[in-house]
Amino acid sequence: MNLKALLFDVDGTLADTEETHRQAFNAAFLEFGLPYAWSADEYEVLLRVSGGKERLAHFFARLPVNDHERARLAANVANLHRVKTERYAELVAGGGSPLRPGIARLLDEALAAGLKVGIASTTTSANVAALLDAELGKGAHRRFAVMACGDAVPAKKPAPDIYRLALSTLGLGPWQAVAFEDSANGLESAKAAGLFTVVTPTRWTESQDFGEADLRLSSLGDPSRPLAGEDAERAGGPFLTLAALAARQARARAAA
Repeated sequence: MNLKALLFDVDGTLADTEETHRQAFNAAFLEFGLPYAWSADEYEVLLRVSGGKERLAHFFARLPVNDHERARLAANVANLHRVKTERYAELVAGGGSPLRPGIARLLDEALAAGLKVGIASTTTSANVAALLDAELGKGAHRRFAVMACGDAVPAKKPAPDIYRLALSTLGLGPWQAVAFEDSANGLESAKAAGLFTVVTPTRWTESQDFGEADLRLSSLGDPSRPLAGEDAERAGGPFLTLAALAARQARARAAA
């Protein structure tokens, strides 16, 4: 098998964490005495901006406030994001963001087959470790051969930098790995890095354009939560197996 690694986005892909992030942002606003609270609909639009600090800066830059207040808010982005990250970790530790169907199964299958698994995400490494350790057990993040996260690269998704960093760290070419994403920005990033990409949208991203995806599914599926209909046809069964994934990627590479 030429497939050597699986690279995962985190927010929305490993777990539907976006609601947890939204709550954490709002908690940070409250702690700083700011009169803002992002609704679910508002946050869905803000998710088009990759990165938490970038999302805050984007939001503040468009507020109807005077220049002095805008500058004060912009100067507080790093502190706000630090508190938001702390609140997110607390929420995740309480079991607020369970892994999506098929994630734990496919991770175990890949590791058992000798493949490397890695992270390629715009979120912070602290957020990633908090989620993985809460859902897979303490120290679970150490099972990942690469954790390409947050500000490790100058340009965030949709730029391909984070995936190129992950591949370089692993010493692999793009034809030796598969990316898993849930957003249009993530898909663009992975495809620009040359990766076969599986997309599993969430309610936050399902309206986005995934025309370039190599495989789109509602989830990866599990024996207890099987895929059905067109999803099952595309996956080659009631859940996406490592063998089916490797075969599909090999066919795509041969046809390229």
